[in-house]
Amino acid sequence: MDVNAPTPLLGGLSPAQFMRRHWQKRPLLVRQAWPGLVPPATRAQLFALAGQPDVESRLVRRDGAQWQVGHGPFRRRALPPVAQPGWTLLVQGLDLHLDAARALLAPFRFLPEARLDDLMVSWASDGGGVGPHVDAYDVFLLQAAGRRRWRVGRAADRRFIEGLPLKILRRFEPQFDWVLEPGDLLYLPPLWGHDGSAVGGDCVTCSVGFRTPDEQGLAGDLLQRLADDDDEGGGGANDDDRRIYRDPAQPATDHPAALPPALLAFARRAVRRRLADADRLACALGEAMSEPKPRVWFQAREGQGPAQAQQALAAAGVRLDRRSRMLYDERRIFINGEAFDAGGRDATLLRRLADRRCLDAAACARLSTGARAVLQTWLDDGWLQPLEDDA
Repeated sequence: MDVNAPTPLLGGLSPAQFMRRHWQKRPLLVRQAWPGLVPPATRAQLFALAGQPDVESRLVRRDGAQWQVGHGPFRRRALPPVAQPGWTLLVQGLDLHLDAARALLAPFRFLPEARLDDLMVSWASDGGGVGPHVDAYDVFLLQAAGRRRWRVGRAADRRFIEGLPLKILRRFEPQFDWVLEPGDLLYLPPLWGHDGSAVGGDCVTCSVGFRTPDEQGLAGDLLQRLADDDDEGGGGANDDDRRIYRDPAQPATDHPAALPPALLAFARRAVRRRLADADRLACALGEAMSEPKPRVWFQAREGQGPAQAQQALAAAGVRLDRRSRMLYDERRIFINGEAFDAGGRDATLLRRLADRRCLDAAACARLSTGARAVLQTWLDDGWLQPLEDDA
């Protein structure tokens, strides 16, 4: 992708211009950003997916000031009639389940893959929505079918109405009021208030969300991964002797509940020692950001041994399964929460696979024997698919 080339998706801006002017700064409305956009799933397909246990879905119903929220899976008869106003079905992570949904993410690959969350699709009857709220992530709202009214504004007061099953803003004063038609796009930075409601029913909106990791959650995850690395590394008697807390100079105390200062100093050293290794920290970050979502699992390819996998590599090349997350840094390749060292030509080609999500047969043939063996394992595990496959 040429990030300096103007694109209709961004209203004639190039991705580079968009990032400078709008990303995490201010909204952007683009009329007919994607003319002829087709919803990635029919209404019947969306309702059927909401009935599957591995698909995250929510049903939101509104009756005046009263809100109800249910969590899937939903049997079809549990959903209200489509003609009944005021309800919305939201299906999270549709890109994990349908290739057509995954394809909608391709035009947004001028953004780091590590920031991508998923594609959520909502179907709404007339008046359906989730109320005025803020999100802690960047989102592109693509109108795929029907019409939706969006009221948007800075949320000066981010307090919520108490006692509701949704985080609805207590006070919301919109600055903009737009009705989106099929093919229109609206970008919203984090923490901008917005309230979307379907106009006329049979409204389908695709939300391309980009996660913003919070400091506390990310720090906790990374520290746990660094500690797990220590546990897996093992160690001899001298190593154990260094890692356990020792206090031979501790005096007798008549304040047994007081926290010993020496123990606090030991804790500080333990945390600092793990954070001091920048390379290990980078590895932990790559593993964390490439970790699939909790409900994701892969289907191993049955009846294929090394010979068949080698033939697939040689004949067609490979593509990432739509559920796979693949990243890289200067030293490693990360895929689905695991790290692999790579250098030279192998690193160049595997980075190409991560960036383009596919690698043709000629490129696969240029990989070293060891790298091809790794790709064969990923094929067997379902992390990759032969490039010619449609599934």
